[in-house]
Amino acid sequence: MARKGRTVLFLALIAAAVFVLVYFGITLTSNLGKSKTEITAEDADKRLNKLYKEIKVTQAQQIKGQIDLDPAEVGDSLPDISKFPVSVENTTDSYVEIFSSTEKSGTGNDGWLNEVASAFNASNIMVDGKPVSVKIRNIASGTAADYIRSGKYVPDAFTPSNELWGEMVKAGGIQTELVSKRLAGNVAGVVTGKKKYDELVEKYGAINVKTITDAIAANELAMGYTDPFASSTGLNFLVTALSTFDSSDLLSEEAVQGFEKFQANVPFIASTTLQMRDAAKSGMLDAFVLEYQTFVNASDLKSGYVFTPFGVRHDSPLYALGDLPQAKKEIIQKFAKFTAQDKYQKLAEAKGFNGLNDYVSELPPLDGNLLSSAQKLWKEKKNGSTKVAAVFVADVSGSMAGEPLNRLKESLLKGQKNLGKDNSIGFVSYSSDVTINLPIAKYDTNQQSMFVGAVNSLQATGGTATFDGLVVAMKMLQDELALNTGVKPVIFLLSDGETNEGHSLNDIRGLIETYKIPVYTIGYNANIKALESISSINEAANINADTDDVVYKIGNLLNVQM
Repeated sequence: MARKGRTVLFLALIAAAVFVLVYFGITLTSNLGKSKTEITAEDADKRLNKLYKEIKVTQAQQIKGQIDLDPAEVGDSLPDISKFPVSVENTTDSYVEIFSSTEKSGTGNDGWLNEVASAFNASNIMVDGKPVSVKIRNIASGTAADYIRSGKYVPDAFTPSNELWGEMVKAGGIQTELVSKRLAGNVAGVVTGKKKYDELVEKYGAINVKTITDAIAANELAMGYTDPFASSTGLNFLVTALSTFDSSDLLSEEAVQGFEKFQANVPFIASTTLQMRDAAKSGMLDAFVLEYQTFVNASDLKSGYVFTPFGVRHDSPLYALGDLPQAKKEIIQKFAKFTAQDKYQKLAEAKGFNGLNDYVSELPPLDGNLLSSAQKLWKEKKNGSTKVAAVFVADVSGSMAGEPLNRLKESLLKGQKNLGKDNSIGFVSYSSDVTINLPIAKYDTNQQSMFVGAVNSLQATGGTATFDGLVVAMKMLQDELALNTGVKPVIFLLSDGETNEGHSLNDIRGLIETYKIPVYTIGYNANIKALESISSINEAANINADTDDVVYKIGNLLNVQM
């Protein structure tokens, strides 16, 4: 019996040892492959519930608001044109104002047109016996087209990155005359990591937009591109991709089906080129779109990446706009001729322009109405069959009282027209405590009315518990995912200041990483670095807005992401 007892004891000890090894093995290996702050899903749920219980959360009474069913009018949200800087001032009373895309009217390598315009203004060029000059305004092509097409502000001339915007302005009813097809040569392209590029060449034989869209559809390439409503390269990529599915009709059923299949595997659409490059640096993307002039000037891209041109050329055409007097037309023509001089073309070359001159546009001229329809198609189909569940988190602390809160309300009330009806929306506000103003539900007319009512009811008071607001938003989204698996969760955080109450970013960073919820932040006269630290966790955008342009910027962000 004693021998039998020792055997039982021995087996029990072995069983206990095995249990201990298995238990600690699971515990120690469950976080392998995760960052220091990322945690397991099970631990995340426990932590989220614990943090949620520590926060005072109230439910607001649902109030319906009056909704406007008319589509969003971009002209209503555009800020005063003075928001966009004049990069070269006119030096004479007789002058023309030119809207210029940013890659040539900025600083350093991006300031070619400014240097040429300054030289033009110093040249004492005469028209009708009077000295003339030009005034250059630095403004992105898509935004410039919004001003011109809406009639909010129409300059004398426009030099976007490519001809697509010129065609859209023309289709918008603005009198448009092409003065020069090319001020400086440039090309859009796909920038691909060398290793992935070699893999694709080995499989497909060559790299072009057709093989790239095939590789994306087959889930062999993670590629991002920029918002085709705002970005010249993004718009160019959209129409080029559509043409690979049906070159005879970009909007045919065949093209739409091909686009939906390809788009379903696009992990990232960036609001800005900078946001996309940051995502690429993080290793999230194998490839992304960029202009050649930017590519050759980026030291971090000179090795290890391959540039593949696509679509129409980006040669900075110059258009005269409106019914101009003859003298103004002559100034524009003389300026175009001035830029074509050999020394200024060599200057352009030194700044990265005029490369890849042998590349010929692979698309025929496209009608502006067709381009607008392609943008609309993108808006409707960009999420494929995946629905979005979004929670808006609004800062209503005391510092938001007055004009800041009024503008924030205006931006949400106008921006909500860009929310897709198939998506689901919730709304949270926070100061020292957190209020659930609107539980998540499909954004039908009833929910839209509730959203408007919730926004109109906001009052500013108290401290700033930003991360408490985010905890509540994450809890709402996790509950929604439990009911509707497969939806894409998103948070939009609108804040004007630093957190001074409640939990910290350190408390919730692991949750944001683990749940992989993009948190788009809109800094409203805010500590931008603090907000960037939140949005950068999952490569979401951070927008630095102010009272002048917050309405326009939020509208653009929602147009892209919702």
